[in-house]
Amino acid sequence: MKTSIATVSISGDLREKLAAIAAAGFDGVEIFENDFLAFDGSPADVGKMVRDQGLEITLFQPFRDFEGMPEPQRSRTFDRAERKFDLMAQLGTDLMLVCSNVSPLALGGIDRAAADFRELGERAAKRGLRVGFEALAWGKHVSDHRDAWEIVRRADHPSIGLILDSFHTLARQIDPDTIRSIPGDKIFMVQLADAPKIEMDLLYWSRHFRNMPGEGDLPVTAFMRAVAATGYSGMLSLEIFNDQFRGGSPKTVAVDGHRSLIYLMDRVKRREPGIAVSVPDMPDRIAAHGVEFVEFTADEEGAAQLAVLLKAMGFREAGRHKSKKVALFRQGGINLVINTEREGFARSAYLVHGTSAYALGLKVDDVGPTVARARALGAETFEQAPGPGELTVPAIRGVGGGIIYFIDGQSNLGKIWEIEFDPVGVEPDGMAVGLTAVDHVAQTVAYEEMLSWVLFYTSIFRTEKKPMVDIVDSAGLVRSQAVANEDGTLRLTLNGAENRRTLAGHFIAESFGSGIQHLAFATSDIFATAAALRQSGLEPLEISRNYYDDLEARFGLEPHLADRLRAENILYDRDGAGEYFQIYSPTFGEGFFFEIVERRGGYNGYGGPNAPFRIAAQKRRMRPEGMPKV
Repeated sequence: MKTSIATVSISGDLREKLAAIAAAGFDGVEIFENDFLAFDGSPADVGKMVRDQGLEITLFQPFRDFEGMPEPQRSRTFDRAERKFDLMAQLGTDLMLVCSNVSPLALGGIDRAAADFRELGERAAKRGLRVGFEALAWGKHVSDHRDAWEIVRRADHPSIGLILDSFHTLARQIDPDTIRSIPGDKIFMVQLADAPKIEMDLLYWSRHFRNMPGEGDLPVTAFMRAVAATGYSGMLSLEIFNDQFRGGSPKTVAVDGHRSLIYLMDRVKRREPGIAVSVPDMPDRIAAHGVEFVEFTADEEGAAQLAVLLKAMGFREAGRHKSKKVALFRQGGINLVINTEREGFARSAYLVHGTSAYALGLKVDDVGPTVARARALGAETFEQAPGPGELTVPAIRGVGGGIIYFIDGQSNLGKIWEIEFDPVGVEPDGMAVGLTAVDHVAQTVAYEEMLSWVLFYTSIFRTEKKPMVDIVDSAGLVRSQAVANEDGTLRLTLNGAENRRTLAGHFIAESFGSGIQHLAFATSDIFATAAALRQSGLEPLEISRNYYDDLEARFGLEPHLADRLRAENILYDRDGAGEYFQIYSPTFGEGFFFEIVERRGGYNGYGGPNAPFRIAAQKRRMRPEGMPKV
């Protein structure tokens, strides 16, 4: 599989773009005309830059408003094409994209367009060049790849072929299986893009909201399955117009793009039996069965403060590491680790982020295939030399540079707590308050990173993304998207902050980067847990009384239930499938907090409607901006 990306897809000047594209592992690059025009150098200089990066120029684009023009405009279009052919020769590429005409002067007629392309093919052939025709979704006369193919077919010239773009086909809801009848050798290039489903003008949608395959809602896999069935074996290229990507890191966007193509073709290979698909061998998406542990890094003072909060929530210190300053706290099936080592990655994370949840341990069936798939998809593995008697726990880097460890039952990793920790019997088990498991892990990221992390999790693990929702903070919106496995044993929420005045933005700014902002623990009886927390001395986050007055009226709650919720500061939500109850701890540090939830029935949300009231309550208790930390 050979991969390419259009320069318009990422930010930076042309040199920065090419460096990022090469570093991400692409084979080629589409030179978008505006990037060339903005470059202060000759076409030959651009060609040399591309080749010096180990890339090839797969396509020069776009050539606009060509087919079906009346005279004298028709003659002028051929003159323009000849000049572009000169430029292509100097760049060192042989393929030019012609997009369907949008000029109000354009005349319809498939035969007229075919005749224009036949003549253009003759001119291109004399120079050893090729021309690909693409149907724009908003083309005046040609807006469907089927019409574009009929024009190419009637042109009947070896230098004229079809260029397919998934966005143009899928945005118009054209059945991608209509591609299967096109001869693969007449498809000169395949461009790929996904997009969220939005009802808006096609041109505006295309120019601002495209994203990588797997990041949006379009059936790109079905499109590519149809392409593969034609026998097409050429370049797969990304053409992404996205305002967020234009302002993001060229390196990150390029890496995401390459990962998206590998993930896409892996799905095509598995879903289109009998079709030869060139893609790196890798295990199928990994089933993760929940969170085995969360590890915090802290100094001694921070660790002591965190331990007090955990004990108030019913956790007991269950073990101490045999050779390191690491403590294990437990309740139900929850394992929380506090690391106060003075050396190693945990210490480095503390120096950058302060007391923080910097590592996540996931339960998988077998760590070997897990790491193999992550590597194949470009994830960065993490290794730290184990100390005496320690196990080597496979890991990759995750959000904000944090670590995701993998624990399985195939090896001694499943006995890590017995092998590496000495038990501590000081605290009685009776202090537990009914917490049973990690319900979900909430990670706060910069808004422009959200799509990256959604793709990261869904491409490696057997998870699906949920619809994106807007969380209303008094200082601005926070976009939130959940990723979860089928049985709900692994739930991750990604909250994208756009400004530092929101609670999420404050956390990123004060913690110097993205990371885990809160952990939600499950209970089977929220009211019993609330009573036990009261006994243990935990003061829950105090929610406005006005919230409960509205809640009672909005859901028609029985007064007795509303009174119980109000008395315990429990938030409530309900949908057609079930109910959701929430209690929040006070914030810790610069906005970290714990949540305790009970799900009843088939409720699979996260209490999104309650977020504005929770955030308002948390902000009332936060350190005012500019006040010193204590």
